[in-house]
Amino acid sequence: MILSFCAASLMSYAQEKRILTFNEYLNNVKTANIGYLAEKYNVDAAEANLKAARVFPDPELSVSYANNQNWDLRMGYGVDAELSYTLELGGKRRARIRVAQSEKEMTSALLDDYFRNLRADATLAYLAALKQKRFCEIQNSSYRQMLSLSRADSIRFRLGAIPEVDARQSKLEAAAMLNEVYAGEGDWREILVQLSLFQGNNSMELPDSISGELSYLKREFDLPALIAAAQVNRADLQAALKSKELSHNNLRLAKANRAIDLGISLGGGYSSEVLNEIAPAPAFRGITAGIGIPLKFSNANKGELHAAQLAVMQSEQQYRAVELQIAAEVAQACNRYSTACRQAEQFDTGMLDEAEAILKKKIYSYERGETNILEVLNAQRTCNDIRVSYNETLYNCAAAWVELERACGM
Repeated sequence: MILSFCAASLMSYAQEKRILTFNEYLNNVKTANIGYLAEKYNVDAAEANLKAARVFPDPELSVSYANNQNWDLRMGYGVDAELSYTLELGGKRRARIRVAQSEKEMTSALLDDYFRNLRADATLAYLAALKQKRFCEIQNSSYRQMLSLSRADSIRFRLGAIPEVDARQSKLEAAAMLNEVYAGEGDWREILVQLSLFQGNNSMELPDSISGELSYLKREFDLPALIAAAQVNRADLQAALKSKELSHNNLRLAKANRAIDLGISLGGGYSSEVLNEIAPAPAFRGITAGIGIPLKFSNANKGELHAAQLAVMQSEQQYRAVELQIAAEVAQACNRYSTACRQAEQFDTGMLDEAEAILKKKIYSYERGETNILEVLNAQRTCNDIRVSYNETLYNCAAAWVELERACGM
């Protein structure tokens, strides 16, 4: 009955255990990352600015009333109304729309670039979690192995098979390894918190574990083809291109702003009958129309135009700088990936299996009294170092692949 209850409890615990998968994690990053959601507002604001740029100038209506305060003079009163409108010339509105459209496209490209870097950073964090997960497994395995050896040494000491110092040494090593296990579990939880931050999880509910294992698959690349693909795919290069278009459109707007704007007005008035005895006058209505032509003395100052021309030249150089930076990043990422793969291949020669086999033989010899505890501990440390180094190399290889994808804009 008790065994049945324990089995049911373990089954319930296994069902409640939450495993975070990589696809679920990336989907949460895409839909709930706070920084990415905030960046999306820039695109909405740029869209609103584009709508605002399409607005025509507002007409202006003015109404006036005049009357002589001395009613005894009987001079009558007058009412005037006028509707005026500023007619923009030189393509100002079209130039404003082009500028707003370029700003919107550049903002969209910057958002894509932000998400490209966000995905890469989030993936690197997940890979770091996999590395730490494997590291904790290595520590736990070493601790359990040393704990088992320590318990066996305690029995062997009581039987007089080994000296007390060996039993104490193995017990001390087991205690030290347990502290390392606790430290590794603390680092593991910190990385899970980082994953929750990427997912925009306000409650900070941590998963019990994550799915996946670190591995590597060596690939060969054609560097010129990679650079060419990166220059097509990279959103930051597209943003630099849109920035260049924006500077050209700002230059067009600066030139358009130098054109005159015509002021057009149309009005009407009514004057009542004047009953003054000295200068009587009948009531009458009048219509007025006019055109206002500004005198653009400000066009003598070409500072705005010159600044726009300099911005165009600057954007050209910035675009070339981004192209060069992309080529350098791809070359560096490709080199790092090749180096990491060569390091990982070293472990395929049997280093890890050899270290584990040596450790098992040392433990077997120690249990038969053919060697001392120090040799076992040295073999244990060597095996752990190789396991950790292999785990670190797999992480470096996977991280280098992510950085290569980031550099290529994949």
